[in-house]
Amino acid sequence: MSEPFSVRVTVRGYETDVQGHLNQAVYLNYAEHARWSLLQAAGITQAGLLARGVGPVVLETTIRYRRELLAGDEVDVGCAFEWGGGKTFRMEQTIRKADGTVAAEVTAVGGLMDLKARKLVPDPRERFKELAADPGLFGL
Repeated sequence: MSEPFSVRVTVRGYETDVQGHLNQAVYLNYAEHARWSLLQAAGITQAGLLARGVGPVVLETTIRYRRELLAGDEVDVGCAFEWGGGKTFRMEQTIRKADGTVAAEVTAVGGLMDLKARKLVPDPRERFKELAADPGLFGL
């Protein structure tokens, strides 16, 4: 597994529910934001992906809520890729409060879709190596 990439996010008031907790759906937005931030840091843009005819897809997501998040909390959203064989890979993400407390753990299974064929590419690891200016951010 690669060393976790991390991006800081501040919980905004409008992202909270009636109890003042971060709304459960927003955890997915934070995870997605970290994944796209990692792609950008590695030198991969949406325009570049489209030009190559591929796009990342999430096939499955599990969230484990550990501690509440409230408006104003600052969190670091980590993202590490775990490569296996085949067409898919795992992304392990941890959302931590600024004091290090784990607020949530997000595990996702993803792939890289050939946008013309509408099928997953056979070896996403190799494609990410080709696409990235810094494949080390993916543990490659």
